[in-house]
Amino acid sequence: MTQSIDPPTLRERWLLLRNRMLSNPQFQRWSMRLPLLRGTARYHANAMFAVITGFVNTKTLTAAVDLGIIAALARAPESTRGLAVVAGLAEPAMQRLLAAAAAIDLVEALPGDRWTLGQRGAALSSNPGALAMIEHHKLFYADLADPVAMLKRGRGGGDLAAFWSYAEAAGRGEPAATAAEDEATRAYSALMAASQPMVAEQVLDSFDFSRHRSLLDIGGGHGAFVREVATRHPGLQLALFDLPPVAARAREILAAQSLPHIVAHGGSFRDDPIPGGADLITLVRILHDHDDAVVLALLKAVRAALPPGGTLLIAEPMAGTRGAEAMGDAYFGLYLWAMGSGRPRTAAAYTEMLQAAGFARVHERRTGLPMVTRLLVASI
Repeated sequence: MTQSIDPPTLRERWLLLRNRMLSNPQFQRWSMRLPLLRGTARYHANAMFAVITGFVNTKTLTAAVDLGIIAALARAPESTRGLAVVAGLAEPAMQRLLAAAAAIDLVEALPGDRWTLGQRGAALSSNPGALAMIEHHKLFYADLADPVAMLKRGRGGGDLAAFWSYAEAAGRGEPAATAAEDEATRAYSALMAASQPMVAEQVLDSFDFSRHRSLLDIGGGHGAFVREVATRHPGLQLALFDLPPVAARAREILAAQSLPHIVAHGGSFRDDPIPGGADLITLVRILHDHDDAVVLALLKAVRAALPPGGTLLIAEPMAGTRGAEAMGDAYFGLYLWAMGSGRPRTAAAYTEMLQAAGFARVHERRTGLPMVTRLLVASI
């Protein structure tokens, strides 16, 4: 039996025509000569060049951070020679690095062969979350060194997956077998602690926590998110739920910070019931790390733990975010593939899962930086 093929849509016919034109060298030359098209052609040529050479910018950034250039210039302007001493480089090598860093606005030249931070470098210098990500990404770079091999072997199986397996083993209380595993778990904790305030700020600016009496943060780690909530809403009852060794460490940290009233429940959301009593439950950057079956089971467990009128707040970077496709679809798509678990999902996909889990109403709250996180509010 012959399978029928639908005729191409108007959009498909336009895309095929467009692609034939753009791939034609004669059209490319003509568009560069025509004043009405020249600006568009240059823009797309520059954008394509940025994609092709983007790895150089990334490695320039990594070198500037690792060698202490960003930190040194955050303190005060410095000469090329002085920065070479800081970094332990020969002066010609430092000149080459500074020129590359200036091209991407990390540093900026001053009179007298001195340097200060560029606009992007200044913003980066006070962002511990971004600095922690730069360090963490070295594992991801190793997997991306051969992206074809990474995709062919299937999800996981590389350096990033090994890092997460070490972190998960530590979270379960299993002793680390090597010094490398110990270092991986320390790096994981540092990454989470450094990046959480940036996400928490977006959540707290976009959602009114004062309408609730009690909050439970699932997968709350050492309490970075609930500590931020406590700062703005001291009257809110706060608790977190995480693996027993993680929760035990959270209790120590919270007590040391004079926050012993924040309760840390130990347990696994895969195996144990969610603690009840909270009228607001939060899932902050938890769901995209897990596969669909795990996510749906967790949403059903949350639904069972909430009282009538209770609310679930989901904070996630999401696929299909307009203007941030490179983050939600490209970055997290490949990151989670290398990690070996989870996938980027659209807000519509989460809404479907929430409805399947028994939530009656789902709506989105806008955030200032949807690239960092979007918010879905689900109620019973």
